[in-house]
Amino acid sequence: MKYFVFDWGGTSVKYALWDGEALREHGAFKTPTTWEHLKIEMLERFKPYQHKVAGIAISTPGSVDIEKGVIGGLSAIDYIHNFEIVTEMESLFGLPVSIENDANCAALAESWRGVAKDLNNILFVVIGTGIGGAVIVDGVLQRGTQRFAGEFGCMIFDGETTWSMAGTAVHMAERYCLRSGLALDSVSGAEVFQRAERDPIALEEVHKFYDALALGLYNLQFTLDPECIVLGGGVSKHPELISELNHRITSLLKQAQLEDVNINLKACAYHNDANLIGAVASHLSQCGGGKS
Repeated sequence: MKYFVFDWGGTSVKYALWDGEALREHGAFKTPTTWEHLKIEMLERFKPYQHKVAGIAISTPGSVDIEKGVIGGLSAIDYIHNFEIVTEMESLFGLPVSIENDANCAALAESWRGVAKDLNNILFVVIGTGIGGAVIVDGVLQRGTQRFAGEFGCMIFDGETTWSMAGTAVHMAERYCLRSGLALDSVSGAEVFQRAERDPIALEEVHKFYDALALGLYNLQFTLDPECIVLGGGVSKHPELISELNHRITSLLKQAQLEDVNINLKACAYHNDANLIGAVASHLSQCGGGKS
């Protein structure tokens, strides 16, 4: 079966056709400023395929209640929250519509067809402006009583700050700018990694970033004992990330006299397409069709 897929983001909306095996006909448009405008833009992209697809799958920010078809919480798209959005879209498209949280979609993509395929118990940790993610136990996405499962970045890290503040490249760059007397946002996380080769302040901040990230991952392993922890977000593409984290986690295990424990870290297979692929996986689970 074919499905049309949208990935709602704060700056752009991506879309593609799922042909049963892969994504085709990729495109994107700037995220509109109103719900009415978003519906118009989506309908325009969908119309050429309306007689070819069996449903609409959507990845979205926010706290998604799939049973009620409502997006709670807050996000960069402020007009999508707290009304029966699925019911309205099903009337718009004339087809079954599913919605799923974007971090959950990324995790489902890796569990379905990515680096965690055929594994039953995984954690997905996405490292961006903050740290989010998802929990899959016995092959089932865990949402939690209040749908906060996977909000790892909210964990208090050192008594003063959260893991999101301590373990992201964005905040690493902010700390570097403050220490170097530079304007905030004048240097990106990627640039701090580059400067670390010659700048001792940058090197120190990079080490702090790795230390904080490794410690949080170590603690997550002993919270849920997954088969694999999949890392997503832009920093997951950094070639030294996994080796640097493994080095630090090995030291933590040795310190705790737990050298026999295996903590399996993997960088995600899907980056830009993860949310789209995961939205399809969620749609098949919610609306039928089965995953293969």
